Amino acid sequence: MKTFFNSNRGAFITLLLLILLPFIIGLFDGASPATVFVNGSGQSKFIQGLAIEIFILAIYAISFDLIFGITGMLSFGHSLFYGVGAYTTGIAMKSFGLPLLPTFGLVLVAAVVQAILFALVLPRVKGITFALVTLGLGSVFHILVMSSEFGPYTGADVGLQGVITPAFISPANERLRFYFVMLAVMVLVYLVYQRFVTSPTGRVCVAIRENEGRARMLGYNTFYFKFVALLLSSFTAALAGFFHTLYQPIVSPNVAGMGFTVTALLIVLIGGVGTLNGAFVGALIYRLLDYGLRRYIGESASFINGAIYVLFVLFVPYGIVGTWRLKSLQMKQGWERLLGCLVDK
Repeated sequence: MKTFFNSNRGAFITLLLLILLPFIIGLFDGASPATVFVNGSGQSKFIQGLAIEIFILAIYAISFDLIFGITGMLSFGHSLFYGVGAYTTGIAMKSFGLPLLPTFGLVLVAAVVQAILFALVLPRVKGITFALVTLGLGSVFHILVMSSEFGPYTGADVGLQGVITPAFISPANERLRFYFVMLAVMVLVYLVYQRFVTSPTGRVCVAIRENEGRARMLGYNTFYFKFVALLLSSFTAALAGFFHTLYQPIVSPNVAGMGFTVTALLIVLIGGVGTLNGAFVGALIYRLLDYGLRRYIGESASFINGAIYVLFVLFVPYGIVGTWRLKSLQMKQGWERLLGCLVDK
């Protein structure tokens, strides 16, 4: 137990800080823990909302990292997974009046269907061809949600509006509860992914990324392993879309466009491809950078954002977490040499 705690000390400290974050921000803002606990307005409530958006983005990004960074499948239609979860939730609750749990079940069914849809092309295409096929599938979904025929359900180009979140988890009146639910879901998703990657199935997925031909030569039917990765990724992205609709007052068609797939790719590149926890670091930096630049620069923020991402790719090609892991041994050896010199003196 002690060894487990020591090896995950950073994760436990981060989790503790996230649990205490609303109350710490409240104290700096002059609000007592009791005021924060009853969802009093102020800086703490705003930070909770920003953190919720980061948690949702992190869950979405880690689902992309599973198929891209772990299994080696580049998908340009990953926003389809997220968009289906978001729109299914909104349509089920608004148009059909379904309660939360049946809606969640429907989202899971939709996640299975879209994973099967992507898997249909797996035996026939791979590499850039797979990426283009997924781009086509994602584009079809984006066109459908934008079409006037489905406008009464999806809101067309205006977006899906008027979804009423159940009172017990309403982000307006119960934001602290929503914050802790999202924090718990994010931690649970990370633990599941970590277990998956270290499992025999996850090891084969990594082998597929490195050399799929060799994995097949060893007797593995790579189709089934890629399908399992797609299925888990679809579940997770749809889950992020589910909470997106519960939190946001409007589901924009942008979440179903290719631009939102690029968002997942950028987050993963910033954090580190194939690192899992890099998705959380990348989501934090991406959202805070986007918020800060748009607040102080305005419309020019997109250009500055793009320039920063180019610099990341050029000078930190392994991402923040990837570079840290790569250089940690060298830094440890450097500290040991420094301490050795000081002791000798």
